[in-house]
Amino acid sequence: MHEVSLMQDTLILATQEARRAGGSRIHRLQMQIGPLSGVVPEALSFAFDILAKGTMAEGATLEIDPVPIVCYCVDCGREFTPSDMCCECTACGKPSLEVRRGREMQLCSVEVS
Repeated sequence: MHEVSLMQDTLILATQEARRAGGSRIHRLQMQIGPLSGVVPEALSFAFDILAKGTMAEGATLEIDPVPIVCYCVDCGREFTPSDMCCECTACGKPSLEVRRGREMQLCSVEVS
């Protein structure tokens, strides 16, 4: 379960940013997670609940926004959201080699006081 180490790194980053902003408490963290990131959002949330205890993020809310997969079809010249992980173009059925979104795992915002 690599989500524990990912959340540990995320909390370190969030704490550094909170201190840099002059905050003493983190109220909310907002993240974006794509299905191709290899991260299980539920496991990340579970890790957050455990790792936040005793830190300035204890009691904070973790919001995870899903990022859809978006591919680009060279043949059709258009972006599309595939219906499954195969990334086949929804118009012509050819596989896409260019994934433009869906790999994200990022901390977007930290709300502090």
